[in-house]
Amino acid sequence: MGLRRFYHILKTLLQYGLDQLIPEQWQPWYFRAARSSAFWLKNKHPDKTEGERLRLALQQLGPVWVKFGQMLSTRRDLFPEQWVDELAKLQDKVEAFPGDQARQLIIKQLGLQQIDDLFEQFDENPLASASIAQVHTAQLKQADGSLADVVIKVIRPDIRPQILADLELMDALAALVARYLPDGKRLRTKEVVAEYRKTILDELDLQREAANAIQLKRNFEGSDSLYVPYVYADHSRPSVMVMERIYGIPVSDLAALRAQGTNLELLAKRGVEVFFTQVFRDSFFHADMHPGNIFVSFETPDNPKYIGIDCGIVGTLNKEDKRYLAENFVAFFNRDYLKVAQLHVDSGWVPADTSVEEFESAIRTVCEPIFQKPLQDISFGQVLFNLFNTARRFNMQVQPQLVLLQKTLLYIEGLGRQLYPQLDLWQTAKPFLENWVQQQMGPAALWREIKANLPFWAEKMPEMPGLLHHYLQQGPRQQANLLAQLQLVQLQQQNQTKKLANAVLAGCSLLAAVLLLTSGWSITAAGLALVALGFALKIN
Repeated sequence: MGLRRFYHILKTLLQYGLDQLIPEQWQPWYFRAARSSAFWLKNKHPDKTEGERLRLALQQLGPVWVKFGQMLSTRRDLFPEQWVDELAKLQDKVEAFPGDQARQLIIKQLGLQQIDDLFEQFDENPLASASIAQVHTAQLKQADGSLADVVIKVIRPDIRPQILADLELMDALAALVARYLPDGKRLRTKEVVAEYRKTILDELDLQREAANAIQLKRNFEGSDSLYVPYVYADHSRPSVMVMERIYGIPVSDLAALRAQGTNLELLAKRGVEVFFTQVFRDSFFHADMHPGNIFVSFETPDNPKYIGIDCGIVGTLNKEDKRYLAENFVAFFNRDYLKVAQLHVDSGWVPADTSVEEFESAIRTVCEPIFQKPLQDISFGQVLFNLFNTARRFNMQVQPQLVLLQKTLLYIEGLGRQLYPQLDLWQTAKPFLENWVQQQMGPAALWREIKANLPFWAEKMPEMPGLLHHYLQQGPRQQANLLAQLQLVQLQQQNQTKKLANAVLAGCSLLAAVLLLTSGWSITAAGLALVALGFALKIN
């Protein structure tokens, strides 16, 4: 399966002429030789633009590749405009599967006789179609007789085998990289692929997505920054999800946002705030925030609100990682590069024997040029290149649990760059993070910790006298037992030492007896043999 899938991928890439997108100076001799040897795989779409060929190839290869294209589509600072415009179509305009097939899947999943049992209207033409699922509009019949405008999300049929084939290939490639490339261990490719496997397979379960959306909605209840549509959990199944239909402007439609007078500066700042709120306040963040999943409400354009959909991929952080990240961000925003370096060492992200002073100097070299600059003046490609070189130089290991967070941060930075290029990302995020760190330390944080643990302590308090009495009773006895065991171990060690000494002496006496016997000293040899026998008997 792996080799067959690899050949299919190679064939697709070459038949869409994607090898022609790589500049000649980046093509090593073995790449050109391999391309020439596959002479029968020629570009079958020379009439299409580079961007079209790239989009169609990724679309044909399936969900894993489509998601890669979605991420690239957010980086207008790194790729040609024409490529990005085409890749943006992968966000919600992937080729759809037949609407009648979607209807039958909905009927089967919801246990209906026909679609009209639950829905007054159902549009077989999908509203949007993405890599893993597509969405149809309908009107839901409610218990009180009213109708609710909804969308029904349906997982693409037979998508799992294709995803599993790609994951199998990724596992094989990750193992090769880990084994043979110099940076293999540092990149932790096998762990990264394992994390990605869990993420994308979770996305195939729409009941899990429904639960994610419900929690995210609860986290931002009453917020002016983010609205999450209501999910009809009673009508959601592993391959079908029913949710409130929302009406908004796609965040990528800048012309429509400007036409209604949207405050783009505030909108960009709120994107940054929403991201950091999810990560550091809630430890639960939407990890697929490409423009196809984000809309802006028509209401109050001067006080704009995001609408977030598609919560199939979410990320979480444990308490330790969250704290280290927050302290790193604050130190970074304060240009305290020594603390950033020390935090990386303390967290184990770089080896313990790393020279903190050298690491500090390297971080300063990368970061200092980008401070106090708006996003439009930062060469993100150059920053990435410098960061990768620094990571390699100091053997910085990839943290698989943070890959989703890093991907989401790329989306947010790209979104801010698109909405309001003059945005100062650092100054926008710094007050929020400083406030969060202050809340995690000091008397207020201590009091919150006490309140959180008070019910547990109150439950255990009646047991404390008994536990204390038992400890006081058992303490001397346990200490006496421990002392006796230590004495026994010491005696055993002494006996073993004596036996070892006797064994050495016996061996030496026997060896001397053999040498004397061969030299004619038979009487002396016999005596030494008796001595050796005596030492040997003492061993036992």
